[in-house]
Amino acid sequence: MSAIEKAAKLNRLIKILGYDYKNVALLKHALTHRSMGAHNNERLEFLGDSLVNFLIADVLYHQFSGISEGDLSRIRAHLVKGETLAVIGKELNLPDFLMLGPGELKSGGFRRESIIADAVEAIIASVYEDGGMEACRTLVNHLFSSRLKSLDPSKVGKDPKTRLQEYLQSRQAPLPAYTVISVNGPAHAQEFMVSCFVESINQKFEAVATNRRKAEQLSAEQALSVLEK
Repeated sequence: MSAIEKAAKLNRLIKILGYDYKNVALLKHALTHRSMGAHNNERLEFLGDSLVNFLIADVLYHQFSGISEGDLSRIRAHLVKGETLAVIGKELNLPDFLMLGPGELKSGGFRRESIIADAVEAIIASVYEDGGMEACRTLVNHLFSSRLKSLDPSKVGKDPKTRLQEYLQSRQAPLPAYTVISVNGPAHAQEFMVSCFVESINQKFEAVATNRRKAEQLSAEQALSVLEK
């Protein structure tokens, strides 16, 4: 790829981010994985991790004035976890812009969630370094805007089993009963079939997963989808 093509590629990402860099080299640095050598995005990722935690905490503190410290921490942890950051990175088409070494390219590193999530944090730090805190805050608000608008504090960060238990407790209904129906397959690739019985509606929900806990979560999620209609 020629220098002109590389510059055009970076400009596309700049438009997607909605931030006009004074020093575009910072964005390039943020996209450079450690497989490319010593000049990589790890230090920017370290800084970006702290920045996104602080800025999301600030937003939540002001957006939800009546929520406890514990619940704020739970919601923040959900918003800034690697899985969420990776989804944001994919929404930005970040895999198209990552700079990876030959080994990572061959192994499909541009699809790896941890690499995408780290790059998102590095980009956040690059904007901070280039334009300061307010520019960084604007970017973070832009990246998380849809999630913050649709956020339900009573659900975010809670697994389906916890939510189902709280739902039933709030209505003074009996707690769900989980039963392992079957375990199939060899030891290294077992599948667990689990049922979740909800007495208040006399209904059983079944799910299959690679471990018991996940199967329980999936069955609880099915129960919630019926109860919360």
